[in-house]
Amino acid sequence: MLQVKNLSVSYGHVDALHDVNIEVAQGQIVSIIGANGAGKTSLVNTVSGLVKAKTGQIFFEDELLPKQSHRIVAKGLVQVPEGRKIFAGLTVRENLIMGSSQLKKSFREKEEEIWQMFPILGERCHQQAGTLSGGEQQMLAIGRALMSDPKFIMFDEPSLGLAPVIVKQVFRIIREINKCGGTTILLIEQNAKQALGISDYTYVLENGNITIQGTSRQLLQDPAVQKAYLGE
Repeated sequence: MLQVKNLSVSYGHVDALHDVNIEVAQGQIVSIIGANGAGKTSLVNTVSGLVKAKTGQIFFEDELLPKQSHRIVAKGLVQVPEGRKIFAGLTVRENLIMGSSQLKKSFREKEEEIWQMFPILGERCHQQAGTLSGGEQQMLAIGRALMSDPKFIMFDEPSLGLAPVIVKQVFRIIREINKCGGTTILLIEQNAKQALGISDYTYVLENGNITIQGTSRQLLQDPAVQKAYLGE
């Protein structure tokens, strides 16, 4: 469904990605793990059209992906950004409205789906989003992404800054979006154990290069991955 071919990205004289190749099949959860500064967010932002690639191509559903972010969203590919980046000064409901520009069904119908998935957001729909807890803001960021009925969601560090109990809840929601909603997912995550636990396939990104890849089950047993990312 998504193919990234020979992608290189630079910021001035600093190289962030070097000839990166990844593939995500329809219906899969594919994770990319790596340390801070490995290039994970650069990869997601390039796919989203927020960063310009130095070289390489990105294909979505066998077509060259547009470079403009609004056209990428129109294709059915959205991002839940690192740090959530909700509109803090708007209400919860207004944040959902901001995510619904490509929605084909009734806004009210889709809004009700979000309230069913995240009841706490329904209770606080008129509350200013910046007053929500970190976990509630992450739910809102996910809900906002779902408002366009995407085929493909990229989650960038969804566990960042959250308490362990909330992290488990967020990963459960990601699995439900994939299994129940049929949405394909690319998961960028520093919490390697959680990412490997819910994904089908994993790439390890180090210093802008893919160094290891394989099924997530295989990588859970890989001594190098265990030592570097699982604390074993």
